[in-house]
Amino acid sequence: MRRDVRWVGLSPEERREARRALLVEAGFDLLGTEGASGTTVRAVCAAAELNARYFYESFDDIDALLVAVYDHVAAGLAAAFADIQVPDDIDPVKGARLGMEAIVNFIDEDRRRARVLYVEALGNEALARHRLEVDREAVLSLEARAIEAAGSWPQGERVGQVGAAMLVGGISEVLRDWVEGRIVVTRDQLIDDLAVFAIALATATDQIARRRAAKRK
Repeated sequence: MRRDVRWVGLSPEERREARRALLVEAGFDLLGTEGASGTTVRAVCAAAELNARYFYESFDDIDALLVAVYDHVAAGLAAAFADIQVPDDIDPVKGARLGMEAIVNFIDEDRRRARVLYVEALGNEALARHRLEVDREAVLSLEARAIEAAGSWPQGERVGQVGAAMLVGGISEVLRDWVEGRIVVTRDQLIDDLAVFAIALATATDQIARRRAAKRK
């Protein structure tokens, strides 16, 4: 049997990590092009040039790989967002535009990413369930940031969670329709519009919370 030179000089743990990375990359390409129906254990192993036994070394089943692919793409999006440098004195809309630009550019640079995050995650049960969990965490994080930024909302006010859910879900729907051609605007217009809507939603959320706080006094 010919020795696989890809693993020469690597420890057993490094070999497992390298094989897992190959499987995730192959899964990403298949899920982003063929969809979940075309992302099978056989197809993934063939693309990664690995024996099927190595698949089960890292994943219990194909759904576990699909979730790993989703997390891999989501982590890339999070990293792109984290790299944004926003000056403290920047106009709010311009600041929001930097964030929307990072998101739109990330998915537009490789449309497979959009399919993984916004299309296939709707049709596969395991992915759909996992996406709900990830989105929920994003909503809670945005709510916490909104409360921190407001500084004076009353205890127990949850309108920030409503606004955060609208923002997270709305952006996902808009991006999916844009990459699939149902929303026909340029990338720059899309970024501009998303930024303006994001600020409008944040402003409305804050106004609702403050009106409620005033009524309670």
